[in-house]
Amino acid sequence: MVDDYTFAVEQDRREKDHWFRDGEDSPIPHEGRHSFKGLIYFPVDPTHRFRVTLHAYPKQEVLTFPTSKGTEQQYFRHGYFEFSVDGKTVRLNVYKPVHSHSAHDYLFVPFRDATSNKETYGAGRYLDLDPNPRGEYDLDFNKAYNPYCAYSDDYVCPLPPTENWLPVPIRAGEKTWRA
Repeated sequence: MVDDYTFAVEQDRREKDHWFRDGEDSPIPHEGRHSFKGLIYFPVDPTHRFRVTLHAYPKQEVLTFPTSKGTEQQYFRHGYFEFSVDGKTVRLNVYKPVHSHSAHDYLFVPFRDATSNKETYGAGRYLDLDPNPRGEYDLDFNKAYNPYCAYSDDYVCPLPPTENWLPVPIRAGEKTWRA
């Protein structure tokens, strides 16, 4: 029996696969869509879902992130989350784009972990969160996704800064995609 949470995550994954295969603005190159069989994921694991509090920085410093194309993008270092994975306390910084092309405000959590370049995309993965005025967040690594540059060289993707390289494996979310 699949619980409601697992069902919802798996449904989101099916919808994403459908969009990647058939969507007009899919990051999968047109010539590869006919053979696209879906993304590869770790099994849904509720232990990789954390209820966390955002610790906001009093002064939001601007950081420059290198990108997959050798250019740069700027982000505000907004705050951080602390949580424990397999008994080890870790910290992830949370960023806000300085120049956003998105229609809505969001928090950006780029990260690498001990699975990067082995089981998951080598350049890292992302989580996006909607701002919450109470500062309480559901940090759900089952929703961790690969940047679009994992699928096509046409995209420019910010690389996670070393301060967001986790020394622990996060076996949740998207795995490395193979065409």
